[in-house]
Amino acid sequence: MEPIRDIAVVAFAQSDHRRTSDELSEVEMLLPVLHEVLDRTGLRAGDIGFTCSGSTDYLAGRAFSFTMALDGVGAWPPISESHVEMDGAWALYEAWTKLLTGDADTALVYSYGKSSPGSVRDVLTRQLDPYYLAPLWPDSVALAALQARALIDSGETDETELAAVATRSRASATANSHAQLRGSVPQGDYLVRPLRTGDCPPIGDGAAAVILAAGDRARELCERPAWIRGIDHRIEAHSLGVRDLTDSPSARLAAERAGAFERPVDTAELHAPFTSQEVVLRKALRLDDNVRVNPSGGALAANPIMAAGLIRIGEAAARIHRGESDRALAHATSGPCLQQNLVAVLEGDTR
Repeated sequence: MEPIRDIAVVAFAQSDHRRTSDELSEVEMLLPVLHEVLDRTGLRAGDIGFTCSGSTDYLAGRAFSFTMALDGVGAWPPISESHVEMDGAWALYEAWTKLLTGDADTALVYSYGKSSPGSVRDVLTRQLDPYYLAPLWPDSVALAALQARALIDSGETDETELAAVATRSRASATANSHAQLRGSVPQGDYLVRPLRTGDCPPIGDGAAAVILAAGDRARELCERPAWIRGIDHRIEAHSLGVRDLTDSPSARLAAERAGAFERPVDTAELHAPFTSQEVVLRKALRLDDNVRVNPSGGALAANPIMAAGLIRIGEAAARIHRGESDRALAHATSGPCLQQNLVAVLEGDTR
């Protein structure tokens, strides 16, 4: 079904992603990003029709922690606002649907995460099935290693190819001033076989924000808007034991429903925190060597929990804004072993 309104990403901003930001609160980390994304469009907070955020209380260690971030947005006079306990990519999906209804012409979407205060590997076990998996405390790296081992055993990849993914990603990040890891980064020792340190994402803090606008309003705010031609998200079975970890049917279905297979894309920003997950996604999303994958460095260069997926959409949109891409695919994931997948297709106006 064709969307009833054309909606575009018109601005994107992100923080410098760092291993730790102990001296900053979530609000202090987020505020400069919000100012930057608004400045890119000339809008003020009061001009925004709808605001939606993504974060998780599990990282902050307190309930309703997202309400404190509203101090940075400015919630008085009262604003139309919502929040998802998910990566900001899913907040963008909610904002997109809001703009489709015609209730607003502009939307601010932001997300943030501070992973440095605690153990991310322990925190992410809370995503697991509470009866069979969570009591065993398998952490995110161990589960990713299971997926990597399944890929290697099936002949889909090997450790040399995984190392090449990491090398390419961090070399691409050299041009990304916001990335946490850039340039030559050694693969290091095994963290959980067959994954080495270099196959895994850095732990760090960061925030991101985008502004969406509809129709003519988008053209007023941005010289070359990144039009969202399609967006969809799907989920795998919760139990890892009933899934084929070497494939991602949900990512493939989301891409199909988003229109990604109708015409080739020239750029793909994939939210693949582990090198092995890029192998899975390339196959599921039918990306050949003509597609430039993760020119920003991707999640292997910076992976702020709850913001990394939104950053993939923002990075893809920014390349369209700069004229470096005409049709891009952006992907976000959540949960163990690519359990949930969102795919958006962005296009610039024909030049």
